[in-house]
Amino acid sequence: MPRLRRVEQVERNREAVLAAAQRVFVARGYAGATLDAIADEAGFSRGVVYSQFGSKADMFFALLERRISQRAIQNEQIAAEFAGPAGLARLLRAAQQYDAAEPGWAHLLVEFRALAMRDAELNRRYAEAHALTITGIASALERLYESSGLQPTVSLRTVAEFLQASAAGAALERAANPNALPEEDIALLLGRALGLTDATIEAPRS
Repeated sequence: MPRLRRVEQVERNREAVLAAAQRVFVARGYAGATLDAIADEAGFSRGVVYSQFGSKADMFFALLERRISQRAIQNEQIAAEFAGPAGLARLLRAAQQYDAAEPGWAHLLVEFRALAMRDAELNRRYAEAHALTITGIASALERLYESSGLQPTVSLRTVAEFLQASAAGAALERAANPNALPEEDIALLLGRALGLTDATIEAPRS
């Protein structure tokens, strides 16, 4: 029993550190975040933080990998529940809602990607995580296209990459102008790129 409680405490500490890291990263950006700030936010000593994660990058990737997993589960649920063009439209809407729920994360991700471009090790780790994101989206798209009767004009992996690139570009544009690229317009543009009719794109709201 003592051993079990110790394991549970370690896990609780890890969750608390990750929650604090996300708040600090979103508030200060990746470059502005420090281990001391994260430790203070979590209410722990720096030693406790280091016992959970070896570096700031390790914390970021733990958060990123968790979000990738959550997004993949969401996409697979949509692919299992909906079929055809309506499912593709639902997938687009869900992605928009996921990003809109936490715009600070989108800004953080763009910042991190820019930093990683000049750091070979960070870029390698990010590329591996990003590939998982693309694979998950492409997998859901494949299931939905199979039930839609539509034929993609390019590979579904390219479609997935296009959707991710659009999301990153939208985050940058809205950082300069919060009113840029209304979600309804983006949904129509992306939907048309996927071969959907405007009526299908506009249908799913919940």
